Amino acid sequence: MTFPQTDRTKLKRLPKRGHFDRETVYSILDEGFICHIGFVLDEQPFVIPTGYARVADTLYVHGSQASRMLRNLASGIDACVTVTLLDGLVLARSAFHHSMNYRSVLVFGRATIIEEPSEKHAALLALSEHIVRGRWADVREPTDEEMKQTTVLRLPIEEASAKIRTGPPLDDEEDYALPIWAGVVPLKLMAGEPVKDPRLPPEIPIPAYAAHYKR
Repeated sequence: MTFPQTDRTKLKRLPKRGHFDRETVYSILDEGFICHIGFVLDEQPFVIPTGYARVADTLYVHGSQASRMLRNLASGIDACVTVTLLDGLVLARSAFHHSMNYRSVLVFGRATIIEEPSEKHAALLALSEHIVRGRWADVREPTDEEMKQTTVLRLPIEEASAKIRTGPPLDDEEDYALPIWAGVVPLKLMAGEPVKDPRLPPEIPIPAYAAHYKR
């Protein structure tokens, strides 16, 4: 139930913050919305933000058929996928020891394109449900033409690690005597009041998954 520590995933700095168990890695992936995908093309590095979803031991990403990122990832080049959740601002007594509480994941691997229609449909369903559970059942599903215009990639989660920082600031011992407030400002993502489309007929109610959304 743990990922092997490889040269790419082994933490070189603050290794005590590293986690390689699947439960921790997957819990972070399942809470996040946006991943950043890093890759190198013609000796130029790129890092592109995009939505994603996890199903079992696979990550799915999708986008336009014209996407340069997806086209090149589908060719089998190495990719690094990162997800970060920010949990708090750590305010120390010294400027040097200010930090943040966070949970992050790195996934390394190579993606492949999904051609089989039923698997592609299932991946798009998973992507929708990852963002708003229950929404897919309410909406018009993609047409055949829309499916042709959409590229979906799968990336096996085989080489991954998490890094987590929690707790109060860690000041130098002599600084604890300074008359300066220190602690953590917690941060979390919260849903606001749904704002209806101006063209929405007034008789259509707000669905529960939007009115009471939470992550």
